[in-house]
Amino acid sequence: MTERKPAGMTFETWIDRQIRAAQERGEFDHLAGAGKPLPGLDGSRDPDWWHKQLLRREGVAQLPTTLRVRKELEESLEAIAVADSEEEVRDILATINQRIRNVNRLASSSPPSNLMPLDVERVVRTWTSGRA
Repeated sequence: MTERKPAGMTFETWIDRQIRAAQERGEFDHLAGAGKPLPGLDGSRDPDWWHKQLLRREGVAQLPTTLRVRKELEESLEAIAVADSEEEVRDILATINQRIRNVNRLASSSPPSNLMPLDVERVVRTWTSGRA
């Protein structure tokens, strides 16, 4: 537990004393990146750099919902191309069609969706003929 700031001492002096004591104990000696320049200092000044880095690090999607579903559609079509069974193709189609229906029925502040659910039987026929 951190000690409380003594009365009559400024916060700056109190913090400086805590940092100095931690340095003397060697608590900063083996930090990751020690002795290396801070990343991103040589680039352009983006006021949102911290937010973008946090989103990237946490794996949060940065695309609007409609564009994210469009990307998921492309990934689904790629997954169908390498699927091993008709059942797997139908599962992929059911999932992406549900996502498309959801994005089409919900109001969104992102760009409008013009996606239509895929014709399951047509895609399965195309997949089957490509396997022959």
